[in-house]
Amino acid sequence: MSAAISTPAQAGKFAASSARAVLWLLRARAILVLVLLLVFFTSMSPTFLTTNNISILAKHVAISAILAIGMSFVVLAGGIDLSVGSVAGLGGMIAGYVLTQGIIIGGSIYYPPVVVAVLLTFAICLVVGFLNGWLISKAGVAPFIATLGTLYIARGAALLISNGKTFPNLAGLSSRGNTGFDLLGQSFLLGLPVSVWIMFLLFAAAAILAAKTPFGRHVYAVGGNERAARLAGIRVPRVKLMTYLFSAFCAALVGLIIASQLEAAHPATGESFELNAIAAVVLGGTSLMGGRGSVVGSLIGAFVIGVLADGLVMLGVSEFWQIVIKGVVIVMAVAVDQLQSRLQSKFLPYLSQASGEVGN
Repeated sequence: MSAAISTPAQAGKFAASSARAVLWLLRARAILVLVLLLVFFTSMSPTFLTTNNISILAKHVAISAILAIGMSFVVLAGGIDLSVGSVAGLGGMIAGYVLTQGIIIGGSIYYPPVVVAVLLTFAICLVVGFLNGWLISKAGVAPFIATLGTLYIARGAALLISNGKTFPNLAGLSSRGNTGFDLLGQSFLLGLPVSVWIMFLLFAAAAILAAKTPFGRHVYAVGGNERAARLAGIRVPRVKLMTYLFSAFCAALVGLIIASQLEAAHPATGESFELNAIAAVVLGGTSLMGGRGSVVGSLIGAFVIGVLADGLVMLGVSEFWQIVIKGVVIVMAVAVDQLQSRLQSKFLPYLSQASGEVGN
Protein backbone atom coordinates (compact mmCIF):
# COMPACT_ATOMS: atom_id res chain seq x y z
CA MET A 1 0.00 0.00 0.00
CA SER A 2 2.80 2.42 0.92
CA ALA A 3 4.68 1.69 -2.33
CA ALA A 4 1.57 2.52 -4.36
CA ILE A 5 1.15 5.78 -2.47
CA SER A 6 4.81 6.79 -2.86
CA THR A 7 5.02 6.05 -6.60
CA PRO A 8 3.19 9.24 -7.77
CA ALA A 9 5.24 11.34 -5.36
CA GLN A 10 8.48 9.84 -6.64
CA ALA A 11 7.36 10.42 -10.25
CA GLY A 12 6.59 14.05 -9.44
CA LYS A 13 9.98 14.57 -7.81
CA PHE A 14 11.72 12.94 -10.78
CA ALA A 15 9.82 15.15 -13.23
CA ALA A 16 10.65 18.26 -11.20
CA SER A 17 14.34 17.31 -11.03
CA SER A 18 14.46 16.64 -14.76
CA ALA A 19 12.71 19.93 -15.50
CA ARG A 20 15.15 21.84 -13.30
CA ALA A 21 18.13 20.18 -15.02
CA VAL A 22 16.85 21.00 -18.53
CA LEU A 23 15.96 24.57 -17.60
CA TRP A 24 19.35 25.05 -15.95
CA LEU A 25 21.08 23.92 -19.13
CA LEU A 26 18.97 26.32 -21.19
CA ARG A 27 19.63 29.23 -18.84
CA ALA A 28 23.37 28.50 -18.82
CA ARG A 29 23.50 28.09 -22.59
CA ALA A 30 25.62 31.20 -23.13
CA ILE A 31 28.33 30.02 -20.73
CA LEU A 32 28.31 26.52 -22.21
CA VAL A 33 28.54 27.84 -25.78
CA LEU A 34 31.33 30.23 -24.77
CA VAL A 35 33.39 27.43 -23.22
CA LEU A 36 32.87 25.19 -26.27
CA LEU A 37 33.90 27.99 -28.63
CA LEU A 38 37.04 28.74 -26.63
CA VAL A 39 38.03 25.08 -26.62
CA PHE A 40 37.30 24.66 -30.33
CA PHE A 41 39.12 27.77 -31.58
CA THR A 42 42.08 27.17 -29.26
CA SER A 43 42.48 23.66 -30.64
CA MET A 44 42.15 24.88 -34.23
CA SER A 45 44.45 27.91 -33.90
CA PRO A 46 47.38 27.90 -31.45
CA THR A 47 47.57 31.71 -31.60
CA PHE A 48 43.95 32.21 -30.54
CA LEU A 49 44.74 32.76 -26.84
CA THR A 50 47.91 34.77 -27.34
CA THR A 51 48.24 38.11 -25.57
CA ASN A 52 47.98 40.10 -28.78
CA ASN A 53 44.85 38.33 -29.96
CA ILE A 54 43.18 38.56 -26.55
CA SER A 55 43.75 42.32 -26.60
CA ILE A 56 42.13 42.58 -30.03
CA LEU A 57 39.29 40.29 -28.95
CA ALA A 58 38.69 42.38 -25.83
CA LYS A 59 38.27 45.52 -27.94
CA HIS A 60 35.76 43.79 -30.21
CA VAL A 61 33.83 42.34 -27.28
CA ALA A 62 33.69 45.74 -25.58
CA ILE A 63 31.85 47.20 -28.59
CA SER A 64 29.25 44.43 -28.70
CA ALA A 65 28.91 44.35 -24.91
CA ILE A 66 28.26 48.08 -24.52
CA LEU A 67 25.52 47.93 -27.15
CA ALA A 68 24.10 44.76 -25.58
CA ILE A 69 23.97 46.36 -22.13
CA GLY A 70 21.88 49.22 -23.50
CA MET A 71 19.74 46.84 -25.55
CA SER A 72 19.10 44.68 -22.47
CA PHE A 73 16.95 47.31 -20.78
CA VAL A 74 14.95 47.91 -23.96
CA VAL A 75 14.25 44.20 -24.48
CA LEU A 76 13.54 43.60 -20.78
CA ALA A 77 10.84 46.27 -21.02
CA GLY A 78 9.29 44.48 -23.98
CA GLY A 79 10.79 46.61 -26.76
CA ILE A 80 13.44 46.45 -29.44
CA ASP A 81 15.89 49.04 -30.76
CA LEU A 82 17.02 48.64 -34.35
CA SER A 83 18.58 52.09 -34.50
CA VAL A 84 21.64 51.52 -32.28
CA GLY A 85 24.02 50.81 -35.16
CA SER A 86 22.99 53.95 -37.01
CA VAL A 87 23.13 56.02 -33.82
CA ALA A 88 26.69 54.77 -33.28
CA GLY A 89 27.59 55.87 -36.80
CA LEU A 90 25.90 59.24 -36.24
CA GLY A 91 27.79 59.71 -32.98
CA GLY A 92 31.14 59.13 -34.64
CA MET A 93 30.30 61.55 -37.46
CA ILE A 94 29.21 64.28 -35.05
CA ALA A 95 32.48 63.99 -33.14
CA GLY A 96 34.43 63.89 -36.40
CA TYR A 97 32.72 67.02 -37.72
CA VAL A 98 33.19 69.02 -34.53
CA LEU A 99 36.85 68.05 -34.16
CA THR A 100 37.87 68.63 -37.78
CA GLN A 101 35.44 71.28 -39.07
CA GLY A 102 34.70 73.13 -35.86
CA ILE A 103 31.58 75.12 -34.98
CA ILE A 104 30.76 78.45 -36.56
CA ILE A 105 30.05 81.04 -33.85
CA GLY A 106 29.63 84.69 -34.74
CA GLY A 107 31.13 84.25 -38.19
CA SER A 108 34.31 82.56 -36.91
CA ILE A 109 35.19 78.88 -36.54
CA TYR A 110 35.54 77.59 -32.99
CA TYR A 111 37.25 74.26 -32.36
CA PRO A 112 35.93 72.98 -29.04
CA PRO A 113 38.00 70.72 -26.76
CA VAL A 114 37.43 66.98 -26.83
CA VAL A 115 35.18 67.04 -23.75
CA VAL A 116 32.78 69.46 -25.43
CA ALA A 117 32.77 67.39 -28.63
CA VAL A 118 31.97 64.26 -26.65
CA LEU A 119 29.17 65.95 -24.69
CA LEU A 120 27.68 67.37 -27.88
CA THR A 121 27.75 63.91 -29.42
CA PHE A 122 25.90 62.41 -26.47
CA ALA A 123 23.34 65.22 -26.51
CA ILE A 124 22.44 64.77 -30.20
CA CYS A 125 22.33 60.96 -29.98
CA LEU A 126 20.10 61.19 -26.91
CA VAL A 127 17.66 63.18 -29.04
CA VAL A 128 17.33 60.10 -31.25
CA GLY A 129 16.78 57.96 -28.13
CA PHE A 130 14.15 60.42 -26.91
CA LEU A 131 12.43 60.28 -30.30
CA ASN A 132 12.34 56.47 -30.11
CA GLY A 133 10.92 56.56 -26.59
CA TRP A 134 8.34 59.21 -27.42
CA LEU A 135 7.12 57.45 -30.57
CA ILE A 136 6.72 54.17 -28.71
CA SER A 137 5.46 55.28 -25.30
CA LYS A 138 3.39 58.33 -26.27
CA ALA A 139 2.46 58.00 -29.94
CA GLY A 140 1.84 54.26 -29.69
CA VAL A 141 4.05 53.29 -32.61
CA ALA A 142 5.29 49.69 -32.56
CA PRO A 143 8.94 49.48 -31.39
CA PHE A 144 10.03 47.66 -34.54
CA ILE A 145 8.56 50.31 -36.85
CA ALA A 146 9.64 53.30 -34.75
CA THR A 147 13.26 52.23 -34.43
CA LEU A 148 13.41 51.06 -38.04
CA GLY A 149 12.43 54.60 -39.03
CA THR A 150 15.02 56.22 -36.78
CA LEU A 151 17.60 53.75 -38.11
CA TYR A 152 17.21 55.35 -41.53
CA ILE A 153 16.98 58.87 -40.12
CA ALA A 154 20.20 58.52 -38.12
CA ARG A 155 22.04 56.85 -40.99
CA GLY A 156 20.89 59.49 -43.43
CA ALA A 157 21.95 62.25 -41.04
CA ALA A 158 25.39 60.64 -40.70
CA LEU A 159 25.78 60.63 -44.48
CA LEU A 160 24.56 64.22 -44.82
CA ILE A 161 27.05 65.57 -42.28
CA SER A 162 30.00 64.78 -44.58
CA ASN A 163 28.18 64.13 -47.86
CA GLY A 164 29.16 60.48 -47.47
CA LYS A 165 32.84 61.17 -46.90
CA THR A 166 35.16 60.24 -44.04
CA PHE A 167 36.49 62.64 -41.42
CA PRO A 168 40.18 61.68 -40.97
CA ASN A 169 42.84 62.76 -38.48
CA LEU A 170 40.67 62.95 -35.37
CA ALA A 171 43.71 63.11 -33.08
CA GLY A 172 43.34 66.89 -33.21
CA LEU A 173 45.90 69.69 -33.29
CA SER A 174 47.66 71.37 -30.39
CA SER A 175 47.10 74.74 -32.04
CA ARG A 176 43.35 74.14 -31.89
CA GLY A 177 43.38 72.73 -28.38
CA ASN A 178 41.37 69.67 -29.35
CA THR A 179 43.90 66.85 -28.92
CA GLY A 180 43.33 63.73 -26.82
CA PHE A 181 40.39 62.12 -28.59
CA ASP A 182 42.52 59.11 -29.56
CA LEU A 183 43.04 58.25 -25.87
CA LEU A 184 39.47 56.97 -25.61
CA GLY A 185 39.98 54.08 -28.01
CA GLN A 186 43.74 53.55 -28.15
CA SER A 187 45.11 53.96 -24.62
CA PHE A 188 45.62 51.20 -22.04
CA LEU A 189 45.12 51.10 -18.28
CA LEU A 190 46.69 48.33 -16.19
CA GLY A 191 47.31 46.32 -19.34
CA LEU A 192 43.74 46.52 -20.64
CA PRO A 193 42.31 48.84 -23.30
CA VAL A 194 40.38 51.79 -21.86
CA SER A 195 37.32 50.67 -23.84
CA VAL A 196 37.31 47.41 -21.88
CA TRP A 197 37.40 49.31 -18.58
CA ILE A 198 34.50 51.43 -19.82
CA MET A 199 32.62 48.22 -20.62
CA PHE A 200 33.18 46.82 -17.11
CA LEU A 201 32.19 50.09 -15.42
CA LEU A 202 29.05 50.35 -17.52
CA PHE A 203 28.24 46.71 -16.85
CA ALA A 204 28.61 47.14 -13.08
CA ALA A 205 26.40 50.24 -13.09
CA ALA A 206 23.78 48.57 -15.30
CA ALA A 207 23.74 45.36 -13.24
CA ILE A 208 23.14 47.33 -10.05
CA LEU A 209 20.52 49.47 -11.78
CA ALA A 210 18.64 46.41 -13.03
CA ALA A 211 18.79 44.32 -9.86
CA LYS A 212 18.94 46.75 -6.95
CA THR A 213 16.90 49.84 -7.86
CA PRO A 214 13.19 50.63 -8.25
CA PHE A 215 13.79 51.54 -11.88
CA GLY A 216 15.18 48.08 -12.59
CA ARG A 217 12.18 46.42 -10.95
CA HIS A 218 9.87 48.66 -12.97
CA VAL A 219 11.61 47.61 -16.20
CA TYR A 220 11.02 43.94 -15.40
CA ALA A 221 7.41 44.68 -14.41
CA VAL A 222 6.66 46.56 -17.62
CA GLY A 223 8.18 43.80 -19.75
CA GLY A 224 6.46 41.03 -17.80
CA ASN A 225 2.95 42.51 -17.84
CA GLU A 226 2.48 46.09 -18.96
CA ARG A 227 -1.18 46.28 -17.95
CA ALA A 228 -0.45 44.99 -14.46
CA ALA A 229 2.41 47.47 -14.19
CA ARG A 230 0.06 50.34 -15.02
CA LEU A 231 -2.45 49.16 -12.43
CA ALA A 232 0.38 48.98 -9.87
CA GLY A 233 1.06 52.67 -10.40
CA ILE A 234 4.23 52.34 -12.48
CA ARG A 235 4.71 55.15 -14.98
CA VAL A 236 5.08 52.89 -17.99
CA PRO A 237 5.74 55.61 -20.62
CA ARG A 238 8.52 57.07 -18.48
CA VAL A 239 10.14 53.67 -17.96
CA LYS A 240 10.10 52.93 -21.70
CA LEU A 241 11.47 56.38 -22.52
CA MET A 242 14.37 55.91 -20.09
CA THR A 243 15.29 52.54 -21.62
CA TYR A 244 15.56 54.03 -25.10
CA LEU A 245 17.58 56.96 -23.79
CA PHE A 246 20.01 54.57 -22.14
CA SER A 247 20.25 52.51 -25.33
CA ALA A 248 21.05 55.65 -27.35
CA PHE A 249 23.67 56.65 -24.77
CA CYS A 250 25.40 53.29 -25.15
CA ALA A 251 25.23 53.55 -28.95
CA ALA A 252 26.79 57.03 -28.87
CA LEU A 253 29.54 55.72 -26.61
CA VAL A 254 30.29 52.94 -29.10
CA GLY A 255 30.44 55.44 -31.96
CA LEU A 256 32.93 57.56 -30.03
CA ILE A 257 35.12 54.56 -29.15
CA ILE A 258 35.27 53.31 -32.75
CA ALA A 259 36.05 56.77 -34.12
CA SER A 260 38.79 57.11 -31.51
CA GLN A 261 40.26 53.69 -32.34
CA LEU A 262 40.41 54.48 -36.05
CA GLU A 263 41.17 58.19 -35.62
CA ALA A 264 38.57 58.62 -38.33
CA ALA A 265 34.78 58.83 -38.60
CA HIS A 266 32.96 57.06 -41.43
CA PRO A 267 29.18 57.34 -42.01
CA ALA A 268 28.88 53.56 -42.55
CA THR A 269 30.18 52.79 -39.05
CA GLY A 270 27.81 50.61 -37.06
CA GLU A 271 26.05 48.87 -39.93
CA SER A 272 24.40 45.65 -38.64
CA PHE A 273 25.64 46.36 -35.09
CA GLU A 274 22.02 46.10 -33.92
CA LEU A 275 22.04 42.43 -34.94
CA ASN A 276 25.09 41.73 -32.78
CA ALA A 277 23.46 43.49 -29.84
CA ILE A 278 20.17 41.62 -30.18
CA ALA A 279 21.98 38.30 -30.65
CA ALA A 280 24.07 38.89 -27.52
CA VAL A 281 21.00 39.77 -25.47
CA VAL A 282 19.02 36.72 -26.61
CA LEU A 283 22.01 34.38 -26.27
CA GLY A 284 22.37 35.65 -22.71
CA GLY A 285 18.89 34.43 -21.84
CA THR A 286 16.82 37.62 -22.15
CA SER A 287 13.38 36.93 -23.58
CA LEU A 288 12.35 38.95 -26.62
CA MET A 289 8.90 39.09 -25.03
CA GLY A 290 10.34 41.05 -22.12
CA GLY A 291 10.31 40.58 -18.36
CA ARG A 292 12.97 37.85 -18.18
CA GLY A 293 16.75 38.07 -18.43
CA SER A 294 19.75 39.83 -16.97
CA VAL A 295 22.57 42.21 -17.82
CA VAL A 296 25.06 39.51 -16.79
CA GLY A 297 23.66 37.18 -19.42
CA SER A 298 23.91 39.88 -22.08
CA LEU A 299 27.58 40.42 -21.24
CA ILE A 300 28.26 36.70 -21.61
CA GLY A 301 26.31 36.70 -24.87
CA ALA A 302 28.52 39.53 -26.14
CA PHE A 303 31.59 37.44 -25.34
CA VAL A 304 30.09 34.58 -27.35
CA ILE A 305 29.51 36.85 -30.35
CA GLY A 306 33.00 38.33 -30.06
CA VAL A 307 34.78 34.99 -29.71
CA LEU A 308 32.78 33.53 -32.60
CA ALA A 309 33.59 36.44 -34.93
CA ASP A 310 37.27 36.58 -33.97
CA GLY A 311 37.68 32.82 -34.22
CA LEU A 312 36.12 32.64 -37.68
CA VAL A 313 38.45 35.37 -38.90
CA MET A 314 41.48 33.54 -37.54
CA LEU A 315 40.37 30.35 -39.27
CA GLY A 316 40.13 32.23 -42.55
CA VAL A 317 36.39 31.77 -42.96
CA SER A 318 34.92 33.91 -45.73
CA GLU A 319 33.21 37.13 -44.62
CA PHE A 320 30.09 36.02 -46.46
CA TRP A 321 29.97 32.76 -44.53
CA GLN A 322 30.47 34.71 -41.32
CA ILE A 323 27.26 36.62 -42.06
CA VAL A 324 25.43 33.34 -42.69
CA ILE A 325 26.74 31.82 -39.46
CA LYS A 326 25.76 34.93 -37.49
CA GLY A 327 22.23 34.69 -38.88
CA VAL A 328 22.01 31.01 -37.92
CA VAL A 329 23.19 31.87 -34.39
CA ILE A 330 20.46 34.50 -34.01
CA VAL A 331 17.74 32.13 -35.24
CA MET A 332 18.95 29.34 -32.95
CA ALA A 333 19.14 31.71 -29.98
CA VAL A 334 15.53 32.83 -30.48
CA ALA A 335 14.40 29.22 -30.98
CA VAL A 336 16.08 28.13 -27.74
CA ASP A 337 14.52 31.10 -25.93
CA GLN A 338 11.06 30.04 -27.13
CA LEU A 339 11.79 26.44 -26.09
CA GLN A 340 12.77 27.64 -22.62
CA SER A 341 9.52 29.61 -22.30
CA ARG A 342 7.43 26.61 -23.34
CA LEU A 343 9.24 24.25 -20.98
CA GLN A 344 8.83 26.65 -18.07
CA SER A 345 5.08 26.84 -18.74
CA LYS A 346 4.78 23.09 -19.18
CA PHE A 347 6.73 22.05 -16.07
CA LEU A 348 5.58 24.88 -13.81
CA PRO A 349 3.06 22.60 -12.00
CA TYR A 350 5.80 20.08 -11.21
CA LEU A 351 8.18 22.77 -10.00
CA SER A 352 5.48 24.39 -7.86
CA GLN A 353 4.48 21.03 -6.41
CA ALA A 354 8.07 20.16 -5.57
CA SER A 355 8.58 23.56 -3.94
CA GLY A 356 5.45 23.02 -1.88
CA GLU A 357 6.65 19.62 -0.72
CA VAL A 358 9.99 21.08 0.32
CA GLY A 359 8.21 23.84 2.21
CA ASN A 360 5.99 21.32 3.99
